[in-house]
Amino acid sequence: MTLSGSRLDVMRFVGEKIDALVGDYLKPVDTNWQPADLLPDATQETFFEEIKELQQSTRELSYDYMAVLVGDTITEEALPTYESWLMDMEGVEQGEANGWSRWIRGWTAEENRHGDLLNKFLYLSGRVNMRAMETSTQYLIADGFDIGTGKDPYRNFIYTSFQELATNLSHRRTATLAKQAGCAQLSKICGVIAADEMRHAKAYKAFVSLILEVDPSEMMLAFEDMMRKKIVMPAHFLRETGMKIGQTFSHFSDAAQRLGVYTTNDYITLMDSLLVDWNIAHITDLNDTGQRARDYLMALPDRLRRVADRTKSPTLAYEFSWISG
Repeated sequence: MTLSGSRLDVMRFVGEKIDALVGDYLKPVDTNWQPADLLPDATQETFFEEIKELQQSTRELSYDYMAVLVGDTITEEALPTYESWLMDMEGVEQGEANGWSRWIRGWTAEENRHGDLLNKFLYLSGRVNMRAMETSTQYLIADGFDIGTGKDPYRNFIYTSFQELATNLSHRRTATLAKQAGCAQLSKICGVIAADEMRHAKAYKAFVSLILEVDPSEMMLAFEDMMRKKIVMPAHFLRETGMKIGQTFSHFSDAAQRLGVYTTNDYITLMDSLLVDWNIAHITDLNDTGQRARDYLMALPDRLRRVADRTKSPTLAYEFSWISG
């Protein structure tokens, strides 16, 4: 089946299936975990003792690790930007009857817990300059971010599919490193956040799969366009006081590469996984431009690997304003 109409027609078609997808990829609010489930309880007599144990457990976490965790937290807390961006897509309306707006609000509500949880943990850890971190969060929300998708849902869903997979990977890696450093509580926190990110990635990948069924050439062109531009993570726009938009990102990225939390090779691996998940090599009913886009996409991972093989690991140290001491 191919829809020959506009993106609005396709969005209406996919939007009719949203309720079923919400049941698969979002959890009921009353049964979902909340930040309080994973942090010391201030109503209990053991509260201060638990905080001391928490602080003790974070002492073995490296400087790079703390910088990456703070950067991840700031990114998670910039949700007002992400919700307003998705709500502005073509084919989305604020009305209660619109399946897309229900999905975006439900997704936002689940994602909102991530920043809350990490923020509170970092505050209790005693290792973070909270004011500097909060300033960077406010900057990231106030600055907004231009990722090259505009209001196009096709490009936005390519972006969210990739971005959710990347955050899943990053949080899984920080969970493993926290466990190795003896910080079991933080490991669990990063692990439950990673699980959410994977559920959300599956949802956005499902949206793309549905669109490929009915508008394959246009979706293929959107995929090609996003990969030519390169997928830019929200952290790309990080800054600290006195800096320009994005000026902190290279240092954050260097720390993540040194830790092995998110690397250039990971970017390529995630792209490979999307090519497989969306069966890009075997999509039919493509027009000439769609076929050329597919050829470009199928050849891209090997091209990127050749570049990555010549890239050296960053070694330059940097002093973040976010880290105390």
